[in-house]
Amino acid sequence: MRPQRHAECAHALKHPLDVALHPVDVQQQAGGRQLAARVGIAGHGRYQDRGLILRHSCTIEDLPDRRRRFTLSQLPEIPAELEIRLEQEVDRILARVGRRIVLGLPLGLGKPNRLINALYRRARSDSTISLEIVTALSLDIPQPKHWLEARLMDPIVERLFGHDYPRLEYLVDLAAGRVPDNIRITEFYFQSGSALGKPARQRHYISSNYTHVARDLVDRGVNLIMQLVARDRAGRLSLACNPDVTLDLVRRCRATGARMPFAIGHVHPELPFMHGDAVVDQDFFDVIIDEPPAQPLFALPREPVSLQDHAVGFHASRLIADGGTLQIGIGALSDALVHSLILRHRDNPSYLAAIAALGRAAPPGLGEDAPLAEGLYGASEMFMDGFMHLYQAGILKREVFDDIELMRRVNAGEQHQQAGTGVVMDGGFFLGSQAFYDFLNGLDEHQRPRFRMHGVGRINQLYGGQEALEIEQRRHARFVNTCMMMTLTGAAVSDGLADYQVVSGVGGQYNFVAMAHAMDDGRSVLMLRATRNSGGELQSNIVWQYPHVTIPRHLRDLVVTEYGAVDLRGRTDEECIQAMISIADTRFQDELIGQACAAGKLDPDWRLPEQFRNNTPQALAERLAPLIAAGRFPDAPFGTDFTPVELRLIPALRSLKKLGQSRFALIRAALSGRPADCREALARLGLDAPRGITEKLYARLVAAALRESGRL
Repeated sequence: MRPQRHAECAHALKHPLDVALHPVDVQQQAGGRQLAARVGIAGHGRYQDRGLILRHSCTIEDLPDRRRRFTLSQLPEIPAELEIRLEQEVDRILARVGRRIVLGLPLGLGKPNRLINALYRRARSDSTISLEIVTALSLDIPQPKHWLEARLMDPIVERLFGHDYPRLEYLVDLAAGRVPDNIRITEFYFQSGSALGKPARQRHYISSNYTHVARDLVDRGVNLIMQLVARDRAGRLSLACNPDVTLDLVRRCRATGARMPFAIGHVHPELPFMHGDAVVDQDFFDVIIDEPPAQPLFALPREPVSLQDHAVGFHASRLIADGGTLQIGIGALSDALVHSLILRHRDNPSYLAAIAALGRAAPPGLGEDAPLAEGLYGASEMFMDGFMHLYQAGILKREVFDDIELMRRVNAGEQHQQAGTGVVMDGGFFLGSQAFYDFLNGLDEHQRPRFRMHGVGRINQLYGGQEALEIEQRRHARFVNTCMMMTLTGAAVSDGLADYQVVSGVGGQYNFVAMAHAMDDGRSVLMLRATRNSGGELQSNIVWQYPHVTIPRHLRDLVVTEYGAVDLRGRTDEECIQAMISIADTRFQDELIGQACAAGKLDPDWRLPEQFRNNTPQALAERLAPLIAAGRFPDAPFGTDFTPVELRLIPALRSLKKLGQSRFALIRAALSGRPADCREALARLGLDAPRGITEKLYARLVAAALRESGRL
């Protein structure tokens, strides 16, 4: 079986630009001399002897662009004073730790890139140093694979990161295949899709629950940790964005008697100071660097939300209990869920109209449609933009207290606390947009303590001696995650492919699914899109079977696609199969029914009710058309970091990639493209006055793609 390649795992983190952009290279498909002659550009370029395939294989180097700043060979210079200090710290590390270093780095935002790079460079130049870096989610600026991508991306990257963002040099060397033998990069979570087809990264991946990472670090002999930290006006330190593994690691060392790693904290003046267990004493670190790290906070662009995503999020929003607890991740599906919760709370008539238009009942006993009067409490490993939006909308407001008797009285309605005295959000790490970081930095002295950060051992599970309190706090929990595929019997594929190529990682998904089953009123909700386009071919994300799964079928619970939500908990295999087929795309339902019947898991006489026989994108768009026209399901519900022209070009380049899967489709596109119809968009790509065969051809292709995607 050939492994299916996903362009995006929604549950994992992938840069929106990477998701959007991989336009086809002309050399792959176009019809050679015939195409060149018919579009009026014959007589240029190089052709294969067969005369079938146009061989103008242009690269970034073929069409140099002065705006190109983030190629693999170009890294920004370090301020001289900071470079001296960092080299001194590397000397100190070698003196204290020795020449065999196992470096534990935080997931995501909290990496001190310049200090990491200084240590990495030293080890790269000195083969007597053994360096193993153990980490996850190494964030990187997206790198274009094609000159057309570069023209679109460069101004966006400049706006988001400036021209001097310090990329992690170990990522640069991993991409180039030049990590020396004395260095190993070990990861337990990838930026989604970034490691596919990269043997070194795939071989050195650790498959582990988020809550087990601290254990694994100790077992691997971690002897050095370093991370960005925040300092408040009183001089206190906070682990801020990354108490997640650091706190669990320290506790693990104390519990097992393992040697504490040498710890370095680098104070970042723009990093939000967070309360909770994240607040630590000065002596938590062996060294504190106060010099500014010359490293902007890595901000994720706010990505568009499609109608398909909106429908998934809407159905999921009906499963969220007022007065309950919410865990969500990041990505378009989570944004869609948050948007629909806000619609439910602020514009309930429109919300009810959407329910009527979709005509799909929620699972019995679980559907909610009223405004969230009591509000929600957030208990999520990841604290991100969505929770900010819920707080600002007056939804994230249910308060919890670290007193079990008080929590019991509050939950029973026997005691009412003054608003603002409790906690509305407990998280393990945070990552988001620049607007999110500004929000956190703008919290006043009364608001800030309501948002706390802890180790994932406290957030992602019910172990640690406070289970009774945490169950009271997390009442009516809905742990909402996303996956790539699901089998008809309820197993979820979230992190990898059939050949065990890892797309992202397990992260905390299994933790939250298991915790939902451990709580009497907790539920796991897995969201996925019913279909995807793979290699130019439409494929179902609901499948009969798949060789790799992340969540086993015995933990099946609530599942949501754009066509509805179903409850699989406690159901027989046949009942699960029938339910999953009812939320599959109609174009694949008969095939799925046949596979289940052939395996003896579905009664051959069973018939899918007619009400589920119109699960198509066209029908979905028709049902929601009035609400879309009224602006209730916008493309950018929480704003965007892209210009209007860029928002037109991103889906157009996606469409261009699909066209590139078929030679004849590409020929038709080149023949039909009318550059005069879209000069503004072409100007953004430098194609309004094309020079040479390649630019002329791409101007036509982009024009056709804009029309194909409805973005003229």
